[in-house]
Amino acid sequence: MWTVRLLVGGLFLTALLTAAAWALTSLGWTWPPVWVREYAPLVPVVYGTYALLRVAIVPSWRYRVHRWEVAADVIYTRSGWLSRTWQLVPVNRLQTVDHTQGWLERLFTVATLEVQTASYAGSSTIEGLDAEEARRLSEDLAVRAGTLRDDAT
Repeated sequence: MWTVRLLVGGLFLTALLTAAAWALTSLGWTWPPVWVREYAPLVPVVYGTYALLRVAIVPSWRYRVHRWEVAADVIYTRSGWLSRTWQLVPVNRLQTVDHTQGWLERLFTVATLEVQTASYAGSSTIEGLDAEEARRLSEDLAVRAGTLRDDAT
């Protein structure tokens, strides 16, 4: 899913940049500076190369780096490219548990699970879960959060 998402976005932006480069070079516009008109055809090529490298590298790296685990009383998530972020969200602090499924996620039968607390830093998102697992996990977390409520403020 991550590969297809990056590929669609890269193709769309490359096509947009190609159309803009064609307009700058073929329509006889004189208002853009000469250097812009000369180098305009290179912009889609450079961005297309960048987009292909991104499609080849990002999904596998993201798969290796991003992790999550749901324990009895806490949700652990790890993310980050160069610097890693570990986030621990106590289940008894959960306010909402949402699972969403966009059109591309439906195509791959995966979903996104988002747990939110009152704290801005306490929210966490888990992408790419199996759709049925996300539904089951969201229901389970909502029930557990209700039974683990304590007196803390």
